Amino acid sequence: MVRVSVMDEDTSRDELMETGAEDREADLQEAAALEDHGKKDIPLTKMTKAQLIEKVEELQESSQKERDLYLRSQAEIDNLKKRHQKDREGLVKFANESLIKQLLPVADNLEKAVAHSQNEASVETLREGVDLTLKGLVDVLQKAGVETIEAVGEQFDPNFHEAVSEMVDDRVEPGTVLKDLQKGYTLNQRLVRPSMVIVSKKTA
Repeated sequence: MVRVSVMDEDTSRDELMETGAEDREADLQEAAALEDHGKKDIPLTKMTKAQLIEKVEELQESSQKERDLYLRSQAEIDNLKKRHQKDREGLVKFANESLIKQLLPVADNLEKAVAHSQNEASVETLREGVDLTLKGLVDVLQKAGVETIEAVGEQFDPNFHEAVSEMVDDRVEPGTVLKDLQKGYTLNQRLVRPSMVIVSKKTA
């Protein structure tokens, strides 16, 4: 004789009920999918009034979602543009901050030179102070990529020199720069200011 316990019977019953529920849920999902597929396959001209209304509502809902997505995307793009513009303005506004910090000691040295010249009746002290300040300024400019254009003794170059006048000098070739009236400078090999020079010429 085979004995079946009450616990085994309850477990079997629960398993059957769970399996039946899963089967019913799967059938409902399949039916809903078939219904949606059937709706999509029905031409608009053959839809009933209720189906047309439902279709219009679906399209309106989809259109609203797409519009909301577009508006959010547009807002994010606008925020990015504003942030980029703000960062750019900050870079332009404070681009020379490092150079200014290096120039401040030069200004301090000039103030000290002027102060010493007032306290001491010595032109030599003032000259030394100005020389040191000039050297400091040149060092700062060189670190920033500024270089002096060599002119005196060089052949006149219209790309870097600006002739102010000519002077007769048979000791050098015509077109040689005799005097540099105002130094020229380049920034990272790009011309900032040409040298103002006097150029030699032959005796007439």
